[in-house]
Amino acid sequence: MPVYRFKGISTQGKLVQNEFEADTKKIAQEKVDRFAKPRNIQVKSMEQRAVFMYKVEKDGKILTGEQEAYNKEELERVLIKLGYKVKSINKQLFDFKGGVPTEEIVNFISISADLLKQKLTFDEILNLLYEDTQNKRMKDIIKTIQKDLKDGKEGVEVYNKHADVFGKFACYMLSVASTSGNMALVFESTAKFLERDATFKKNLRRSLLMPAVTVLAVIGVVLFYIGYIFPATAELFLDMGIELPPMTQTTLDISYFLRDYWILIVLGIVIPIGSFIAFIRTVNGKLMLDKYIIKMPVIGDLLHKTSIEIFARVFYTLYSGSGQNVEVIKIASEACRNTYMEKQIKDIAVRGMLEEGKGLMEGLEATGVFTKTALSRFRLGAETGDLRNNAKQLAEYYEIQTTYKMDSVVDVINLFINLFIMIALIAITVVSSETAVIQPNAPF
Repeated sequence: MPVYRFKGISTQGKLVQNEFEADTKKIAQEKVDRFAKPRNIQVKSMEQRAVFMYKVEKDGKILTGEQEAYNKEELERVLIKLGYKVKSINKQLFDFKGGVPTEEIVNFISISADLLKQKLTFDEILNLLYEDTQNKRMKDIIKTIQKDLKDGKEGVEVYNKHADVFGKFACYMLSVASTSGNMALVFESTAKFLERDATFKKNLRRSLLMPAVTVLAVIGVVLFYIGYIFPATAELFLDMGIELPPMTQTTLDISYFLRDYWILIVLGIVIPIGSFIAFIRTVNGKLMLDKYIIKMPVIGDLLHKTSIEIFARVFYTLYSGSGQNVEVIKIASEACRNTYMEKQIKDIAVRGMLEEGKGLMEGLEATGVFTKTALSRFRLGAETGDLRNNAKQLAEYYEIQTTYKMDSVVDVINLFINLFIMIALIAITVVSSETAVIQPNAPF
């Protein structure tokens, strides 16, 4: 997050200076105004911290580097004070640090968990990770986290500024870890969640992307054959006055239709797809999609059980058996990656527990989004007083089941793709065969 500094003069003529963070310059200006106006402070300047590239000389050696500063003059004074002869200082126009791969985030949290178990302090761990991390943006994040923790900032403030990299849920978990009695466990559970989430998304892309590319390629081949290759052959017979067989004539009619109305056909495909994508990006659209996607054949059951697995895993990590567990249920519902399930859990289970005094099991059953297996494990845990471990067992059970289920989904999708390809090839072969046996002046 960008860092700003403002300088002003108080009513007593004293210099007032402060550093703060803001997402944009406009928000930064609003923060300055809210601070300065009630105190009658006259704002003299507001500067954003930037990266400067410098070239200096010392003891006959030329050195180059980069340093963050609020302005060129300030950095120049510091370098001269350190005994350097300044050759040039230029502001870096493009400070592009790139993204942070999910694997990098998982490694950061996993290694932290392992080293915490070895009784290293978190500051020592951050030093080690900073030295070993190659990703430029991740190095900056680690450096910022370390500085903020040393400044005594709360965990929520420290990690939430990096929500675009870690994600909302991971930031919440890491902030909880900073105040929990078992920091290593929370880090380990968070790493497990992120690893599972990344693996699931990777497998889902693998199961859907390649089949989609294959289908589009086959459709493209068929359209090219019908629209370009086939008419060139069939029209030769028409020029010779030969009557075409039924399938050949039908295929030629389709070719003419595609050629004459291709713009309308494209619009008829693009507009509904574009409208659907725009709709599911709205709150109601996303809610409706998540409601029905878990009911879809083949892939719906997989997505449903994965969401329950995530809910159970987060519940296990945060559950303490104390009165704060309504908040735990809310956080687990937000992490489950299904807005419909989240809404049902918050609106029915959580509200029922808070306003009507319902028990946990009564609330979860009323949501209608949990499987019988999940409810059975939660009920057993509630009856035996071991709800936390039962949630863990449920998460591990569904982890194993969804892993095997994913393989089955891939097999089913591949089966349908092969059938589609086979039908397309048979259709092309039959039409081509019928055209190949046409004889001049042959009766049909």
